[in-house]
Amino acid sequence: MATMVMTPIHRFVAAFALTLVLGTGVTRAAEVEFPPGSRIGLAPPAGLVTSRNFFGFEDPDNNVAIIMVSLPAEAYADLEKSANADQLKRQGVTFETRETLSLSPSLSRAFLVIGRQEVEKIKIRKWILVAAFPALTALVTVQLPDAARTNYPDAAIRAALASLAVRDTVPDEEQLSLLPFKVGELAGFRINGIMPGRAVMLGDSAGRPGTPGSASDTHILVAVVPGGPAQVSERDAFARDAFATVAGLKEVRITGSEPLRIGGQQGHQIIADAKDASGAAALTVVQWLRFGGSAYLQMVGIARAEAWKDAYPRFRSVRDGIDPK
Repeated sequence: MATMVMTPIHRFVAAFALTLVLGTGVTRAAEVEFPPGSRIGLAPPAGLVTSRNFFGFEDPDNNVAIIMVSLPAEAYADLEKSANADQLKRQGVTFETRETLSLSPSLSRAFLVIGRQEVEKIKIRKWILVAAFPALTALVTVQLPDAARTNYPDAAIRAALASLAVRDTVPDEEQLSLLPFKVGELAGFRINGIMPGRAVMLGDSAGRPGTPGSASDTHILVAVVPGGPAQVSERDAFARDAFATVAGLKEVRITGSEPLRIGGQQGHQIIADAKDASGAAALTVVQWLRFGGSAYLQMVGIARAEAWKDAYPRFRSVRDGIDPK
């Protein structure tokens, strides 16, 4: 079953591997735990630890993991249609059963699919739970090697899945703690999304906090990217190549490209005029690159042309508030 990823800029969220961790024994933890930055949580069986690599829990010694993915509320209908034997077969999973679940009063719909898969000659049982909450769709997948099933019986899996819960919001401080850099100034923006260890999206979403708006809404992406130009003379061309990867733009016309010191480090600035993907909205875009070591910071701010005068100082405030941890 394919995952769904919805991003307003630069392919902000990469496709997630869907796996679920369960701990030793059939007795689950008494309280729901929310991995840092995740709106989705559950009560994991004893022995699990919070993963540093994904939203979930893991038992690396037994190659068992829980990854919990938050999708838009409307994703449930698509997943409900695609969770069938033919679709699973395309993903290399042999379908076993599917059942409707009733997990809690806050859930309007939920279903569980169980199947089998062989990965690198390791036989695995998969449990895929899809649950519809009012504000989001929760997608939780169990990947359990046959060799670990004695420690993780069906009763333990079902007990953990039955505890699935969603919290309304994630504190800003908790989300920002997942980044490899400090964000000292939000400049009035809200956090629209976090890629742990990699990037943050800040924006002026029209909806509730944490909900990305239109790609033409005022927003800025800050990301750590490995690599960088080998020579100072290569920075302009490098910056232009990096700018070319920004998604959702058309009719791009670069109006300025120059070196710039950012936070005491060498950097580069590009400013451009563009249109949104539909061609209807005129946009102004700024990209700042901040070089250092084996990686660089890429900061991309986008605003409608008529909002640029107010947006640009806010983008600069965010830029100047970024510091390494």
